[in-house]
Amino acid sequence: MARKVKGFERTLDGRSLFAVAYDEIGSSIYFALGIVAAQALGLTPVVLLVTGVIFLVVSLSYAEGTAAIPETGGAATFTRRAFNDLWGFVTGWALFLDYLIVIALSAVFLPHYLGAALSAPSLARSPWDVVSACFVIAGIVIVRLIRHTRIHLAALALAGLDIVIQALLVILGLALLFSADTLTDGLNFATDQSWRDIAFALPLAMLAYTGLETVANLAEETREPGRALPRSLFSAIGLVVVVTVLIAVVGASAFPSENGSSALGERWLQAPIVGIVAAFGGELPSLVVDILRVTVGISGAALLAAAATTAISGCTRLAHSMGEHGMLPRRFGRLERRTLVSSEAILATGAIAIVVVIATDVFAGDDTAFLASTYSFGVLLAFTSAQLAVIRLRSREPNLVRPFRARPEVRVHGVLVPLPALVGAPLTFAVWILAMVTHRGARYAGPAWLAAGLVVYALVRRGSRQGLLDDVDPIDRLPPGADFRRILVPMKLGDIGEEMVATAIALAKERHAAVEAAFVVRVPRAFTLEGPLPEDVERRAAESLAEARALGEDNGVEVETRVVRSRSIGHAIVEEATARGADLIVLGSSPRWRRQSRFFSPTVDHVLRHAPCEVLVVAFPDGVFDEPA
Repeated sequence: MARKVKGFERTLDGRSLFAVAYDEIGSSIYFALGIVAAQALGLTPVVLLVTGVIFLVVSLSYAEGTAAIPETGGAATFTRRAFNDLWGFVTGWALFLDYLIVIALSAVFLPHYLGAALSAPSLARSPWDVVSACFVIAGIVIVRLIRHTRIHLAALALAGLDIVIQALLVILGLALLFSADTLTDGLNFATDQSWRDIAFALPLAMLAYTGLETVANLAEETREPGRALPRSLFSAIGLVVVVTVLIAVVGASAFPSENGSSALGERWLQAPIVGIVAAFGGELPSLVVDILRVTVGISGAALLAAAATTAISGCTRLAHSMGEHGMLPRRFGRLERRTLVSSEAILATGAIAIVVVIATDVFAGDDTAFLASTYSFGVLLAFTSAQLAVIRLRSREPNLVRPFRARPEVRVHGVLVPLPALVGAPLTFAVWILAMVTHRGARYAGPAWLAAGLVVYALVRRGSRQGLLDDVDPIDRLPPGADFRRILVPMKLGDIGEEMVATAIALAKERHAAVEAAFVVRVPRAFTLEGPLPEDVERRAAESLAEARALGEDNGVEVETRVVRSRSIGHAIVEEATARGADLIVLGSSPRWRRQSRFFSPTVDHVLRHAPCEVLVVAFPDGVFDEPA
């Protein structure tokens, strides 16, 4: 059996993974700082530090889980394996919501930074920021449909650039804007500020550290995941937390709260880093400030575009994992040669993200805090589930190889469990409850999204006649073409030909697909392609195709037939597959070829090399069919 799609390849080393992690997590500050500052005011650095510590604690569980189960899917994979498919689906569906919000926020904030760089304020005004965001998402989707991009190549350059720019802003900010008195005053409640505001800001601050799931979804593409994943995660997250808190300190110093508000969370809400650059006016020459503004604007826009791209990649990889295990329609679990992941998943992700952008602008009045609070619903639910799953796996699969173990460990009922997970799970759950109490986005939009997902899950399982708690085998363990619409089977005389037709019809019946049966007549060069066929060839072709149609009718499968003339059988099969848009080609391999120097015949070999879709080759055991040469 052979497939045209290679699948995920382990090409990411530690450096590349660090770059992806830093870009995805570090990009959050470009849209989260203003949202958090609008509520936390002078306490913004403290709130971001607290959530940063929580994030680091959670990352220990993610590191253990991804190192032990280096598969795509992230927390959804941990929880599915630790508990059941239903719990895995709930976690994965909540993460879909987070991915979509990150895509939407990255795309909406991008024109604000680009407008600042180009001195084009119209880009930052409604409705052009929303229109630009939709075009950005659509552009990323189109590029992803055309080809599979290596996200880590650009990530390396962007990570280096972003580290330099953020370090420069921190150094200049601490030297020119930092005020110990202002910072100390900010640690006290501002006018009309209370603990309720801090409770409101804490879940929002989770938005400042997005991207952990995106990195976890790259486990299946990482070289030495047991070593590279934990090191890259901790180094990237640790650096991001430090930089985020320091930039928040600079921002709080540059824009102290006045009358219960902060310019960082109002005037500069949708471009807070540009606001910090603007605060250098009067401290630095205007030319230097302009250069910094252009640099930050362009780099911020590029980083947000990269964040949206990697979020789409993470979302589609999660869809692939859930499609493999029957949590979503099987077509989402399919791998494709051009796009790698399912093109349907890419289109669906882009379309829903655009709907989120437009719906937020229309119904929530461009309320970014609404999106941030809805994000907290999904991410905190996923974080809690991931940590509980790591604890559960310690007792359920004690012999599972764990290249990295979250420490310190404590013994509970004879089982060594990670203390960070024991502390982190109730902590993230408590913040989740806080989000549900204080935020309407988490309270209404989150449960509504989850309810819609459960309906989808129930329909998918009902359609496949599987229980809600059943452990469904991945699509890779099923015959290739487990999700397809059109099968091409080249007709061949003899027992192998009959078996191939039966195999194609059986697969089509199981997956509700159509069968294209083609009888290829090889015409020697001494004869014209359009000339009459010998009577015996015409008769055999007609009988063979009639038998295929009859077998299809008996099984309720549509079988379309035709006779094809060609100089080469292999070329004809490839051309037919391309012309008819086949998703799968079913071929049989005669045992006699394995008694020679090559495993497959020249025809099968040519199809495997040039077919535009997946290929299923059934190589029968020697002696089953003894065909004449």
